[in-house]
Amino acid sequence: MTDIAVKLEHISKRFPGVRALHDVSLEIAAGSCHALCGENGAGKSTLGKLVAGLYAPDSGKLVVSGREVHFAGARDGIAAGVAMVHQELAFCDNLSVAENLCLGAMPSRRGFVDRAEMRRRADALLAETGTTLDVSARFGDLSIGHRQMVQIAAAVGGGARIIVFDEPTSSLSQVEAERLYALIGRLKGRGVTCIYVSHRMPEIFALCDTVSVLRDGELIATRSVEGLSEGELVEMMIGRPLAEYYPSHDKVVAGDEVLRAEGLTAPAMFENVSLTLRAGEVVGLAGLMGAGRSEVAGALFGLAPLSAGTISLKGMPVHFDDPREAIRAGIGLVPEDRKRQGLVLSESAVHNASLPTLDRLARFTWVLRRKEREQASTLFRRLRVRAPGLDAVVGGLSGGNQQKVVLAKWLAARPQVLILDEPTRGVDVGAKAEIHALIGELAAGGTAILVISSELPEILTLSDRILVLREGRLVGELPRAEATQDSLLRLMAGLSSGR
Repeated sequence: MTDIAVKLEHISKRFPGVRALHDVSLEIAAGSCHALCGENGAGKSTLGKLVAGLYAPDSGKLVVSGREVHFAGARDGIAAGVAMVHQELAFCDNLSVAENLCLGAMPSRRGFVDRAEMRRRADALLAETGTTLDVSARFGDLSIGHRQMVQIAAAVGGGARIIVFDEPTSSLSQVEAERLYALIGRLKGRGVTCIYVSHRMPEIFALCDTVSVLRDGELIATRSVEGLSEGELVEMMIGRPLAEYYPSHDKVVAGDEVLRAEGLTAPAMFENVSLTLRAGEVVGLAGLMGAGRSEVAGALFGLAPLSAGTISLKGMPVHFDDPREAIRAGIGLVPEDRKRQGLVLSESAVHNASLPTLDRLARFTWVLRRKEREQASTLFRRLRVRAPGLDAVVGGLSGGNQQKVVLAKWLAARPQVLILDEPTRGVDVGAKAEIHALIGELAAGGTAILVISSELPEILTLSDRILVLREGRLVGELPRAEATQDSLLRLMAGLSSGR
């Protein structure tokens, strides 16, 4: 009989106004990769955090490696051999990469921190994941993808026998994600148990042995991945048929040019980038981690100072010193990092949704609260935001529902140019299809859209044409009809022209 690494018996967990888990019982085999799937708010991350000791169940029993445990916190989980890679990053921005990686066991020599040994250990931990970084760099200055790889290195290098991966590839490029897949294969070969929370169908079928589906906090089914179809899994997750995982937007004829950028340059970020966006057109921007995609998006939105280049809207030159000016000109940005750049986490969902449109909702500088709530209510119904109420603090919502709030505020603003940087990061399959349909709807209404995504199938499906960045330079453009994953990857990696 296969050994059981983790056993949950009748586990339930509630938060104020939310039933996160109800009477969940399942077993996870030692040395396996066991997927947890479901829509946003289904309870997947909560279950992973219970196993890792971040939460304590309200009722039920948790058994780890044959022993019933009662974790008082993450430290107890680590002591029992359980580590977690969080979807939302959980390190100290003000410390270096090396300091973050060695926080739990700082090397010392004669009573002082041994910084040379600390750097050596950090390099070794990163090498395990195939990542090369300057370990003396400040963690908060890294890209979100590199920060995620540092977090993965910490979990893997700690010697844990059970690792919970919560959306580990949500901020990784295709190349970095494939390195993680290889790493998980090596971990399984060493007998490490991987609990894998993900919305991405291809990686679930490629990596996992077994999948458990949660819906509204309840366990729907546990199935072997072998013999299970993608359609069956998606239908179990959302409780309804989904005709297509990546539905294409209706083809619309692009209109007049809305935005033109020529020769954009920002030192150490990107150089001589030129692009155009037309009304009703969806343009994809692809590239490996660190290629400069998010930096170009930030420059178009007034976040990054330019040393050279021009931007024009409908033929009129514009210059943005800050995002306020970009918003007034009709540009919106859904940022890559919603928690740090897209939301005020301590504020309510309704207040976050109205931030770009307060001038339209005010009279004599006073915000009309009823009008604000009506606008938010309409948008939340349209996007199927799951929250206890409009006044729920947005920091307490699931990652996918936070993303929907970010989208809601730009729908309210009705920009003529909308930049979407990883628009479906951490979003479940049902919501992803809805966001894809929404992008098509906006394009059909004449919005010019720039989409940045690390998921190549998403870029290929949504885009009318695709621009490729490599090391801060624009290296190619492919129409949808000629673009394939292989041709894009070759351009991104500099292997050939990709044609």
